[in-house]
Amino acid sequence: MPAISTSSLPDIVFMLLFFFMVTTSMRTTENKVIVKLPEASEIAKLERKDLASYINIGPPTLQLQAQYGTDARIQLNDSFKTVDDIRDFIAAERDAMSESDRQFMTVSIKADEDVRMGIITDVKQELRRCSALKIMYTARKAE
Repeated sequence: MPAISTSSLPDIVFMLLFFFMVTTSMRTTENKVIVKLPEASEIAKLERKDLASYINIGPPTLQLQAQYGTDARIQLNDSFKTVDDIRDFIAAERDAMSESDRQFMTVSIKADEDVRMGIITDVKQELRRCSALKIMYTARKAE
């Protein structure tokens, strides 16, 4: 009985490695706020995540609390912003989408469960001013 040839094994390993490198998507933004999601009784899954723009609201992470304090902050992409910067953020997100997908753009608000409702209301008012009317709240299923 002849031995099994393993000469093609490295080719298969590199082909699998290349496949996973190409198909894996890396996280594009770093979380700078702590978000413990609130519980919800009715949850629907977002169908197309590529059409969603995310606004994170919560206290800064432990490493950033010395610099920014413990008050809730708004994170857009990789930096802390104010409510006034939301209009430019939405405009940039719309410009990055194709013309046909702009009408399906959804803004996902990912807020900590202990954040004051005033900040969320201010964000919603600014989204209304820039005609971003599809808003979704990120939550976890109630246990």
